[in-house]
Amino acid sequence: MSLNIVNLVGRVGRDPEVKYFESGTVLCTLTLAVNRRSSKRDEADWFNLKIWGKTAEIAANYVRKGSLIGVHGSLEIETWKDRNTGVDRSSPIIKVDRLDLLGSKRDNESSSTGNYQGGNDEF
Repeated sequence: MSLNIVNLVGRVGRDPEVKYFESGTVLCTLTLAVNRRSSKRDEADWFNLKIWGKTAEIAANYVRKGSLIGVHGSLEIETWKDRNTGVDRSSPIIKVDRLDLLGSKRDNESSSTGNYQGGNDEF
């Protein structure tokens, strides 16, 4: 049995880049910063995301730098030859199957000014 599932929650590092292909397919790429849970300092791991199709259009319309999002997908290793040196290169990419819009940085800042009611945090 093999398993390749990635679930991440973090903040978007830059505005999404969107490409529209002649076939009608849409590709959205962006970066995601995910804080390390075990870190005492604010250290983040950065992930490159690729989102295709209707989910890519949603990301292009609603996601901005600083947005808090959750993604579900799989890890892929992209490989290519460097144009200048001819050396083989590779980079890990998260291919996103599901995107959850969890709010923006501004939303979280305004909610921390007193709108949080507290109580039982049952999820």
